[in-house]
Amino acid sequence: MKKSNLKIIAFENCKELGEKIDKHIKKINKTNESSIVNVTCSRFSNGEGKLYISESVRDKDLYILSDVSNYNISYDFFGSVHHMSPDEHFQDIKRVISATNGRFSKITLIMPLLYQSRQHRRKERESLDCALALQELESLGVNNIITFDCHDPNVSNAIPNLPFENVFATDTILKEMFTKEKLDKNNLLTISPDMGAMERARYYAEILGCDVGLFYKRRDLSKIVDGKNPVIEHIYLGKDPKDLTVLVIDDMIASGGSMLEVAKELKKRGAKKVILVATFALFTSGIEKFNKAYEDGLFDRLYTTNLVYVPEEIKKLKWFESVDCSEQLAKIIINYNKTSLIYEADERELIEDLNKKVKL
Repeated sequence: MKKSNLKIIAFENCKELGEKIDKHIKKINKTNESSIVNVTCSRFSNGEGKLYISESVRDKDLYILSDVSNYNISYDFFGSVHHMSPDEHFQDIKRVISATNGRFSKITLIMPLLYQSRQHRRKERESLDCALALQELESLGVNNIITFDCHDPNVSNAIPNLPFENVFATDTILKEMFTKEKLDKNNLLTISPDMGAMERARYYAEILGCDVGLFYKRRDLSKIVDGKNPVIEHIYLGKDPKDLTVLVIDDMIASGGSMLEVAKELKKRGAKKVILVATFALFTSGIEKFNKAYEDGLFDRLYTTNLVYVPEEIKKLKWFESVDCSEQLAKIIINYNKTSLIYEADERELIEDLNKKVKL
């Protein structure tokens, strides 16, 4: 058998996910050979960093995996414990590309949560961080960028000549959800909590063959709280959710206040069951609010992915469901390695599989 040239660099911020991906790749390729390349990231006490790759990556098809949102990685900074920020994780990505000395055959960067994705456009004198970061990666020699559920995929216009793959975990999440939940496809409704998430909610609705609704956030544009204009009112447009199971779909949860407000509004309107779905559960704050909302019966479950770091104590909460996307990523990497094309699940097969799990 021809030896594979596929190699994966999984940073410490993505180590567990990287190891799971490697196991799936070994199983699919029927080999005991690991694809993982170890790297050492170290820092001086003043915060300066350096990176070392443990083996040669000459002529390898290299896949770099990084969770830039992982705040659980820390180092000693002037005698104090300092938790790494997205900026520092991104700097390490550039370091590892530099350490290869350009000897790779092809390099693909997998950032499940795209760096600075919420700063994807600017108004007047604002920074345009995401676009600048993508252009910087292109200049460093990155051949492909793969991300999940990008906040706004139009940011890829900043790099028109560089392949930019925006992948969705929808299929993986739905398979897990229909395995664990008793759902009736005839009594389902998907909801977008705001205008920005409407396309995601529609995609879920198309797969499930159900209707879709929308909440419009009316904001106070005269104030800024935690970097955002606070929401004054949620205005609902769509089918009456009374006696239905409702899936509230969004790309990420920060504090989750807005999503819980939507859940509360749906319960007021008579929704039978409310299931929250978010690709990334960041939980920068708000766990206490989620616990109280769950105890008050405002929602039944939260489904999210293991693509970003979530503390173990949150994973153990009875309303929290983490969906493993490692197999999906393994298939993406194998397909990209062999064909330079993204792996796409067969939507028809998914629908047939879901039909077996639900009441018709």
